[in-house]
Amino acid sequence: DCFATEAKQKVESLLNGKEVVLVKDVSETDKYGRLLRYVYLGDEMINDTLVKEGYARISTFPPDVKFKDQFLTSERQAREAQVGLWQACK
Repeated sequence: DCFATEAKQKVESLLNGKEVVLVKDVSETDKYGRLLRYVYLGDEMINDTLVKEGYARISTFPPDVKFKDQFLTSERQAREAQVGLWQACK
């Protein structure tokens, strides 16, 4: 996928060796068995940071929609600013 390597490197640079807090929305896992969590480093929600900086696109599915509006706003800002994948993956 376009920008996947850059996104992986960003996550590693943000979180490698750090203690994070994982917060559940509603579901434990998705239909593929993947753990669904919001990732916090201190007060920073890493999920939203990645969307804001153009390292991730939003993907929300009911009932796990607690931060959907926040993610939509962050994605719109990243797209309008043409940062990250929005600039690289045309």
